[in-house]
Amino acid sequence: MAIKATVFKANLQIADIERHYYQDHTLTLARHPSETDERLMVRLLAFALHAHENLEFGQGMTADDEADVWLKDLTGLIELWIDVGIPDEKLVRKACGRSNQVVVYCYGGRVADMWFSQNKAQFARQNNLIIFSLSVADTQALAQLAQRNMNLQCTIQDGQVWLSDGAVSVQVNRVILKAAAK
Repeated sequence: MAIKATVFKANLQIADIERHYYQDHTLTLARHPSETDERLMVRLLAFALHAHENLEFGQGMTADDEADVWLKDLTGLIELWIDVGIPDEKLVRKACGRSNQVVVYCYGGRVADMWFSQNKAQFARQNNLIIFSLSVADTQALAQLAQRNMNLQCTIQDGQVWLSDGAVSVQVNRVILKAAAK
């Protein structure tokens, strides 16, 4: 018998001062049996950083043709494709061909550093690709916020990101490994 996904519910209040985006989102996240709290919370963070009324979670962990988080226009074209972790370079390249913009939030410390180093030349060819690195300390702190029912506040200002559950606040620093070509 297969293990089913665990359902997490999040009430997420976003105050993105940089984009002038102030909204509350009621989200349902399905955590795949092999997914960690750390990855789940990085997906939630990615949602908060790119929040939009049409942004939604995909089946990226189990389907190669879907993002972890994505934004489609009204015709179904993919405007934004977001992956978290260390996705296969071929899948990133494929996503770049299918989407206007691709963003990867990699994490995992040394493993993520090696992944980027090994694929740097291939990533450089993708003009619509942005790669951010998140530190192990930050993603592990985010994992501590994971609960089946969450009430979270996300504040984004001057390049800084804070995620809080009211009792604990986590500051997340993003390091740009690769910027999109202009």
